[in-house]
Amino acid sequence: MALLAAVSSNPVPNRVLPEHLPRLCVPVAAAQAGEMIALAERAARSNSFLEFRLDHLSQPAAGLPKLREFLAARPELIALATCRKKQSGGYFRGSVEAECAILAKAAQAGCQWVDLSLESAERAGMAALKQLRARASLMISYHDYGATRHLAAVERRLRSLPADIYKGVWQAKRLEDNVKVLRWGADLPAPRVAFCMGEAGQPSRILALQAGSPFTYAAAMEGAETAEGQFDVAALQRIYRIEEINRATRVYGVTGHPVAHSLSPLMLNTAFRRASVNAVYVPLPARHAEEALALAAELPLGGFSITLPYKTALLRALDGVDALARQVGAINTVVRSAGKFYGYNTDVAGILGPLENRTALERKKVLVLGAGGAARAAVFGLRSRGADVHICNRTPARARQLARAAGAKTILRRELAKTDFDILVHATPVGLFPKVRQSPLATEEIRAGIVFDLVYNPLETELLRRARQRGAQVITGLEMFVAQGAEQFEIWTGKPAPRQEMYHAVLSELQSR
Repeated sequence: MALLAAVSSNPVPNRVLPEHLPRLCVPVAAAQAGEMIALAERAARSNSFLEFRLDHLSQPAAGLPKLREFLAARPELIALATCRKKQSGGYFRGSVEAECAILAKAAQAGCQWVDLSLESAERAGMAALKQLRARASLMISYHDYGATRHLAAVERRLRSLPADIYKGVWQAKRLEDNVKVLRWGADLPAPRVAFCMGEAGQPSRILALQAGSPFTYAAAMEGAETAEGQFDVAALQRIYRIEEINRATRVYGVTGHPVAHSLSPLMLNTAFRRASVNAVYVPLPARHAEEALALAAELPLGGFSITLPYKTALLRALDGVDALARQVGAINTVVRSAGKFYGYNTDVAGILGPLENRTALERKKVLVLGAGGAARAAVFGLRSRGADVHICNRTPARARQLARAAGAKTILRRELAKTDFDILVHATPVGLFPKVRQSPLATEEIRAGIVFDLVYNPLETELLRRARQRGAQVITGLEMFVAQGAEQFEIWTGKPAPRQEMYHAVLSELQSR
């Protein structure tokens, strides 16, 4: 490799040890060098560790002079160069020798770190790896874009190659894959960066730092992600407090499907920060209800929230359920204690609180739309206050079943336009982001003095907009969302919840959208 040998004769630049790397690495990728540098300029305003994906350039070698100029003007930056070949998940079509030569030139241009794929490292040989490490710190990486598999074999292959960091990234198919990857590589001879790709792999992108990874990756901004499941820098810093995560950090989360748009992480992490609790709350997207329990048993989680559609499905899988949750037949909160899992329902308090702040509930005539977990909390809670509850559901049989269990009544959809109520509680997902123009009822069917929509995103749903037109007093789902979240926080921590801070954090986010 003559070209590589030629550029490796210069003195070794200042090295940055793995333990001194910033906790976030921001990838920069573009087809043209000028565009890549423009993106880097923007990313560098708030980030000191950038990855330059040279394989995205139409002519990687031709972009190096601009990279050199940029890094010379930014001596405070730490730069990682990557030129991944197509068979390793990148875009570079040249030979392994050409890949190594470009990385060596990138080091000469000022990059303190270079990333070489495991496949290329094995083909390049020890002499080429030694030459690369003479120019920059070397990370050898492995990516599986299909599944989480062959972890032990990959570790054996990496162990035979000299590197300053080993990196393993796998596509997660289920939540349990996060555990496998977070535990992977602990015995490698150098630090390892390990996490999962994909929606199911999101927890590992945050918890990698707790598991010993020197850093994790984050997009410069929302919409600039270079891999599926990647968070943006602002989210990791502002919501997840990524710089503060350590091995003592307690882990909580929200499980359901989908959870990508949930504001529970923003709300609960705000509460942890305000109350000085060393904890982080992460999304736990699960295709099946039992996935969260399997993950919780392995991490372990201190507890988790349950959202649609698993509030009833997990009831029988727990070691214990409190009396209210058992009566309701739905849970939204799980606590881990002494290795066992206990379920609670804070939705009831989240529904009754906002209503009782406005009116007495005894003998009020109430319409509840829905028959799922949130509807069950509303029905049983309202009945406990002596309200006259009527249930309407698109599947009348489910409404009748719930009515029998709670001592309530049912009403058919065709009767709503001619029936008056004191209160209407909407407890279905209709109108939830992104389907914000949907309403469970036509305007003429809204015949109640108070309309409470448990959907909190968007802040004003189509149902509430129509209710205002009818002159009704409206209650947004944000009030219920914060009230039930505050109850969860207090169950988990034993501390009073900072309700005002939680409310304003979510309100600000919804208003900004």
